[in-house]
Amino acid sequence: MKNFIKSIALLLVGLIVSTSCNGNTSKKEGNNMEKNGKVLIVFFSHAGENYAVGNVTVGNTKLVADEIQKVTGGDEFEIVAEKNYDMPYDELTKLAKEETEKGEKPAFKGEVKNIDDYDTIFIGGPVWWGTYPRVMFTFFDKYDLNGKTIIPFTTHEGSGLGSVVEDLKSVYSNATFKEAFSIYGHETRKDLSKVDKWLKRLNTVWLR
Repeated sequence: MKNFIKSIALLLVGLIVSTSCNGNTSKKEGNNMEKNGKVLIVFFSHAGENYAVGNVTVGNTKLVADEIQKVTGGDEFEIVAEKNYDMPYDELTKLAKEETEKGEKPAFKGEVKNIDDYDTIFIGGPVWWGTYPRVMFTFFDKYDLNGKTIIPFTTHEGSGLGSVVEDLKSVYSNATFKEAFSIYGHETRKDLSKVDKWLKRLNTVWLR
């Protein structure tokens, strides 16, 4: 009889331990963004004359977008304006101010044909007059990203994130927002380790 009771007790302990271990595993998996599905990186990047880095063939924001793509395996969509922004930096800042004050929505080339397939959207660009370039707002008007996870990022030379997070939330009030990220444009030419650390904070499952 004693042996029977002892066997039952050992069986119950085993069941409790097994249940406890399974519960911890599920909780850990739930913290990953792996279940958010396909990733899309939407960005605008300005090549040509840039403050602090001179005349470049690849814009600062594209360097960040490419790093995100490398780590996440996501798809990229570069917003390319139909308007020509290839001009001296001083002229560009004046144009950016004018477009922002007037609320212009410049046209862009191409389209995302399968936007519904994506669950997580990285959105990035330089900070022009306190926020994203106005051509990006044309994209926001065209595509409804409500219900998706949005992760903003910027490149800048002192503006940080500007008002991009607030501006995105005003457009996509029903989206889920994750930690936004900003980096100095001149840093992107030398070291992208800050980008990798940010992505690691967002989701370790992406790291390869």
